[in-house]
Amino acid sequence: MIMTGTLSVADQLAIRDVISRYAWALDTGDVDGFVACFCSDGVLLWDAFETPDRWQGHAALRHFACFFRDLPSSAGRQHHVTNTLVSASGAGASAKSYVAVALRQEEGPHLLNVMGYYEDRFRHEEGEWRIAERVIRDWSGPVLRNFAGQSGARVARPRPMPLQGALHVPGAR
Repeated sequence: MIMTGTLSVADQLAIRDVISRYAWALDTGDVDGFVACFCSDGVLLWDAFETPDRWQGHAALRHFACFFRDLPSSAGRQHHVTNTLVSASGAGASAKSYVAVALRQEEGPHLLNVMGYYEDRFRHEEGEWRIAERVIRDWSGPVLRNFAGQSGARVARPRPMPLQGALHVPGAR
């Protein structure tokens, strides 16, 4: 396990594998596979809308994955995750990756639905690397602060109609 500032090649590959398994599970409706990518108290924070959405723990994450599996427009969706940087972080690891989500549209052309990035924290649980926290962000705001004309202020977008209220777990915040 990591206790210093470096990760073994095996650890880096295992972490990248979790990142890939998350996308494959979500895009193929594999709810159990999706939930297995997270620590038991794992957090998914979608910080793109006016109010960020948060799911914590396997029950809430299962609700998230079931919602997308059962949403007809999700069939044909693909997450493309690239340019992943993995580093040691405390007693675990962190990563950041570009993410683009394409939606298959009948005969095409297919739509680019999301253009953003993940900020992840990982830790060992039951002998495996798992996501302790994933933050989903749009490619806007602070990440672009070094460019002319960009303030670096967080830019929130309106929540799409299919997501309004439907993703929330009753009793969760």
